[in-house]
Amino acid sequence: MQEELKRINKFLSEIGYCSRREADKLIEAGRVTVNGNIPEKGTKLTLEDIVAVDGTEVGNTKKEFVYLAFNKPVGIVCTTDTRVEKDNIIDFINYHKRIFPIGRLDKPSEGLILLTDDGDIVNKILRASNNHEKEYIVTVDKPISQTFIEHMSRGIYLKDLEQTTKPCKVKKMDKFTFKIILTQGLNRQIRRMCEYLSYEVQTLKRVRIMNIKLDIPLGRYRELTKEEFTELNKLLAKSAKTNKAKPSIRNHHGK
Repeated sequence: MQEELKRINKFLSEIGYCSRREADKLIEAGRVTVNGNIPEKGTKLTLEDIVAVDGTEVGNTKKEFVYLAFNKPVGIVCTTDTRVEKDNIIDFINYHKRIFPIGRLDKPSEGLILLTDDGDIVNKILRASNNHEKEYIVTVDKPISQTFIEHMSRGIYLKDLEQTTKPCKVKKMDKFTFKIILTQGLNRQIRRMCEYLSYEVQTLKRVRIMNIKLDIPLGRYRELTKEEFTELNKLLAKSAKTNKAKPSIRNHHGK
């Protein structure tokens, strides 16, 4: 059907391979093929087309996207640049398809991170205005006071960013541990909030992203269940874009 057709540069962008501008450069350089043939810039794909870059297939128009939940260990870096970082998330998981993380989790932190090859859902989840919840369990270096809980909940002014963090939910779990639910993702946000109050983070684990909960061993991954994906799409329904793709659902734990 005509409404399903899309230009090659848009297709490469949506699957997360590169930006549209970078895709145009690849096409102009003759490095992109469609069904083995070099296409013209602006060519629209049909539902049967297979797209390759430098001879390696990167996707097809009937692509079934994959959505993974991964329990990231401390020391693993959330980057797709395997040339720069030795301990990068892509090499660690060693998945058989090209995937990329949705957002990031700092190297010294552990816990839940989602990975996919669906560029649209990445944009929707990362859009801060959607107020998508992320939950963390944090331990600090000294006893947690009620003043600490109240300040963290109200928001902390981060001087170098010249902004105050959004109000969030914070609950003391024991003498040195608290739970925090954020709806934004500033760089090293929790650590910097704690530092402002003269606390030092000892361990930080993300245990939930929206409706997806951490339920897998450290260093392992699984695909989202059909129920999780359905609920995730409901939570994303108010996003500007809509995702029409059907996920490839299989229960699988990585090594």
